[in-house]
Amino acid sequence: MQAGGDDNATWAARDLRHVWHPCTQMKDHESLPPIPVRRGVGVWLEDYDGHRYLDAISSWWTNLFGHANARISGAVADQAANLEHVLLAGFTHKPAIVLAERLSALAPAGLSRCFYADNGSAAVEVALKMSFHYWQNSGRPAKQRFLTLSNSYHGETLGALSVGDVPLYRQVYDPLLLRVLTVPSPDCYQRAAGTSWAAHSEQQFALMEAALAQHADELAAVIVEPLVQCAGGMRMYDARYLALLREACDRHRVHLIADEIAVGFGRTGTLFACEQAGITPDFMCLSKGLTGGYLPLSVVLTGEQVYAAFYDEYCAQRAFLHSHSYTGNPLACAAALATLDIFASEPVLERNRALAARMAARAAPLGAHAHVAEVRQCGMILAIETVRHKATREPWPWQERRGLRAYRHALERGVLLRPLGGVIYCMPPYVITDAEADRIIDVAAECVEVLCGA
Repeated sequence: MQAGGDDNATWAARDLRHVWHPCTQMKDHESLPPIPVRRGVGVWLEDYDGHRYLDAISSWWTNLFGHANARISGAVADQAANLEHVLLAGFTHKPAIVLAERLSALAPAGLSRCFYADNGSAAVEVALKMSFHYWQNSGRPAKQRFLTLSNSYHGETLGALSVGDVPLYRQVYDPLLLRVLTVPSPDCYQRAAGTSWAAHSEQQFALMEAALAQHADELAAVIVEPLVQCAGGMRMYDARYLALLREACDRHRVHLIADEIAVGFGRTGTLFACEQAGITPDFMCLSKGLTGGYLPLSVVLTGEQVYAAFYDEYCAQRAFLHSHSYTGNPLACAAALATLDIFASEPVLERNRALAARMAARAAPLGAHAHVAEVRQCGMILAIETVRHKATREPWPWQERRGLRAYRHALERGVLLRPLGGVIYCMPPYVITDAEADRIIDVAAECVEVLCGA
């Protein structure tokens, strides 16, 4: 260990000599150093100078039951004492087997096969490749393209980036990406005055139906984020769209991939967002909350029809040969099983409904603010959309970086909020108390004033 103090400044300086941070312009750290976290307890993070921060975004939407959760930590420690890792090719282990059994039982009916990967982007890659490969194995080689929604986000690896539509992330890499088809999102922020979420979502589906009808012969799959386009500004839509999409995909013989990486495990009010539409996708991608925010793990769930298309003699060369070194890591599977145990033994979803209602009531008055176009919510995801002009909904110029102002103010007030442009949102761990939830909304209200100030 290098000589020096055990404080924020020392650790930040050491960090900046070697660490390249994700989703960051590193030059920003000249004026806003990274915050070195010493420990986490419950919904709180503590730095080396003793400052505490309420983790209102669940550390990038991963943490469900608090930092240093005794139940999950204990499960990981017990597993580490017995088996830390073994390859999942030709070998297996109890945590991976039991987790696959339990996920298959909890998921929408028919999703009986689990393919493990390391993170959300990797899960999307698996689903894209598996869908493409299925059609090759099924004698439909022309079905090679993917259909996605505008403003969607599915990850940062090249396949996942290809089916996303947020320019900030994909624009520079466009020459490297797959050529996909894109239809306008059912995003209900765009609905006409007086139009319900369900009606707007139905209207927007006509565009999806037309694209499916025109391109079905060349389409492998449609990929969507059910109910909430998270990285696209927490834009939301009605479950009716998913029901219509499932029926149309069946009719046109196109796969449906549900990217529940951010919205799964209770974030939208049900364990999985697809439940609200009563549908089973052909592929469901899970990660983030899968391990309670402890360790990297993802899984793609699919059904027997897809599985059977790859099941053959070796010489037929129909196997799905995708792999990751840490596929089905026992420690991560143990964390996931402990997370599912909490869901099974505690009234998590019921408690979340009460918390969501409380946050909604506290945030509702912000809708009257001169620069707030909308306060919207889907379960434990609440978003406040600020704009330059309320009547026209003109957004703030991105170059002004108003969200950064709000981020800095929230840190000064001991809350970790990380706005998406002009959208201030919260997605807290489920163990948050009423008083802590109130504090988040109070600081978010202050952030609206800071963000919208001259």
